[in-house]
Amino acid sequence: MYPMIKIEGVRHAYETAAGPLPVLDGLELALEEGGFVAVVGPSGCGKSTLTKLLSGLLKPDEGKVMLHGEVVAKPRSTVGMAFQNPVLLEWRSILQNVMLPLEIVPNTLSKTERQDRARHLLELVGLNGFEDKRPSELSGGMRQRASLCRALVHKPEVLILDEPFGALDAFTREDLWQTMHRVKENEPFTGVLITHDLREAIFLADQVVVLSGRPAHTQYVLDVPDTGPRDLEHLYTPEAAEMLAVLRHQIEVAQGRAPAKEVAR
Repeated sequence: MYPMIKIEGVRHAYETAAGPLPVLDGLELALEEGGFVAVVGPSGCGKSTLTKLLSGLLKPDEGKVMLHGEVVAKPRSTVGMAFQNPVLLEWRSILQNVMLPLEIVPNTLSKTERQDRARHLLELVGLNGFEDKRPSELSGGMRQRASLCRALVHKPEVLILDEPFGALDAFTREDLWQTMHRVKENEPFTGVLITHDLREAIFLADQVVVLSGRPAHTQYVLDVPDTGPRDLEHLYTPEAAEMLAVLRHQIEVAQGRAPAKEVAR
């Protein structure tokens, strides 16, 4: 049986005026169906390039990117994406924005069924009552919730989150982490989170992958123990402190600021 996501020996470089700029060098990653991985690493190490490869927006120079054992060669409707900038359309209501993928991705749903699906997700993230509002009438956190609903409305197998909470204030960000857990409990998907926030990584993911400095390879993998439902208090436990210390050290290694050392996983 194939894992949902498998990346084998991926290398990729961008062409520049000064010549090829290597970004990824022998990247490896495997994630089972229903899993949730957070990818962290130094700025510019290729995290966003990874999301383009997974979504089919970019092809690797070498290696394979596979979903369910099939090589990703073009954009796939089974992948949903949410970004740091929600990019909602101002001339559409929040409900209409969330329904947009259902107007693009082939499906057999009636208009009423599409609306019901969108309303269900909006209620799940706490936006019931705001369906008819325009994006400019909502706060940044509320727009990000709507963006998350839009990414999930067509029931993708894989959800890619490219720093979706990075531009929000700390309180809103933590609130959305808890919302994300609620969504995970109700919507089946395999998740890939790109983030600079180590607390966010261990709160949301069951596995954290640390990328090395550019050109990036898989430097370290941390398995986050399944302790059942998580709340914010989880981040203040000795176990969380230990995981954060390990990840901070690995980031320093990736930045060239600390020597590698053996750390218990």
